[in-house]
Amino acid sequence: MAGLAVNVDHVSTLREARKVSYPDPVAAAVLAELAGADGIVVHLREDRRHIQDRDVRILRKIVQTKLILEMAATPEMVGIALDIKPDLVTLVPEKREELTTEGGLDLIVHKNSIAETIGTLQNSGIPVSIFIDPAPEQIKVAHQINSTMVEIHTGAFCDATTAKKKEQTFIDILNGVKLAHKLKLGINAGHGICYKTIKAFKGLNEINEFSIGHSIVSRAVLVGMKAAVREMLTLVKEI
Repeated sequence: MAGLAVNVDHVSTLREARKVSYPDPVAAAVLAELAGADGIVVHLREDRRHIQDRDVRILRKIVQTKLILEMAATPEMVGIALDIKPDLVTLVPEKREELTTEGGLDLIVHKNSIAETIGTLQNSGIPVSIFIDPAPEQIKVAHQINSTMVEIHTGAFCDATTAKKKEQTFIDILNGVKLAHKLKLGINAGHGICYKTIKAFKGLNEINEFSIGHSIVSRAVLVGMKAAVREMLTLVKEI
């Protein structure tokens, strides 16, 4: 059965909109765990647009399941990860002008630097996942540079506006997952998944865990964090 890691970044987005102390992503993480989440995800961005360093340090102390730190492969972020020691680091691309992460890391272009970052983190006992598009060449490079696992970018499928585009992008995900499984990589999936699109993954048992944030936080505004997480967990368990 696949797990559910809840990303609480957008709780911080709401807080930072007014530069106040609430709502607290740490409180949201506690409620998500109480509701049954298998992990908590935060993305510490270079520009600190939502999650702050203090959030990550507090979360490291209070998260009872596992703490997954999404980050760019920069010296600053590697230093923070080595200090905090999350249970998993997910390396992601990052551009200041983007609203959210727009695609997977290009391992063809950044193979050497990403391999060095993976080695540094793994040598300190931190497993590493790489957020990549479900393209065979990307998955093969992830395997070559000894990534612990990959997180398959599901955004193109979730954001597709035509049936044809949805079908093709899901085939890409399916093929990517099958290849990663064949190469014995751990497999997570995430980006853009909501209460509707999660249902498409039924039967794709190779996926270990789904990383979902925006849709859960949006739902939580209306029904509360625990209820929103439980609703998503019910759907994940049906996969």
